Amino acid sequence: MDELIKAMLAKLETLSLEERIEAINQIRIAVHGISPFRNEPVDCVLWMKQDTVVANDYNPNAVAPPEMTLLEHSIREDGYTQPIVAWEHEDEFEVVDGFHRNRVGREVTDISDRVHGYLPVVVINQNRDKRTDRMAATVRHNRARGKHHVEAMSDIVQELTRSNWSNERIGKELGMEPDEVLRLKQVTGLAEMFKDHEFSKAWEPED
Repeated sequence: MDELIKAMLAKLETLSLEERIEAINQIRIAVHGISPFRNEPVDCVLWMKQDTVVANDYNPNAVAPPEMTLLEHSIREDGYTQPIVAWEHEDEFEVVDGFHRNRVGREVTDISDRVHGYLPVVVINQNRDKRTDRMAATVRHNRARGKHHVEAMSDIVQELTRSNWSNERIGKELGMEPDEVLRLKQVTGLAEMFKDHEFSKAWEPED
């Protein structure tokens, strides 16, 4: 076994950088296929070219400049310790979680150079083919860290509602209490979002 591994490593060293990265990715995919942890995305981290990793257009997590600077410093000093979570579709990887790690890898020259224009990616379960399911996954990742932007969250609740998600399903999938779902619907000010909701008299204005 040791000789086989040594021979494989020696072969890899003869390849160009791009060929070597692709070969290592394929080896990881093959090993992942027989791994006891093959149902866990983190079991297979791949390095993908930056131009194949695309940001989503709904991320509700807003990072203030000081935190963004700290994230940049962390990646510069500690390296990438968390991969970008993405959904693979037609040779592209749409970001589900890691919007700002994606930005740092692209926009910060010394870090981009250090990772050779690649980004670490784990591929989320492929059944996330519906946009609404991926939006829910993004929100769960953000809320697990206690971070989300109210207006962006309200936009997501609006889109889920228009995709016929009930308040109960929204609450379950996004980890929200019923009152929080209603408050986020209020932000939009859209009457149709409340058409099936019965309000108590406590909501009626006083004379």
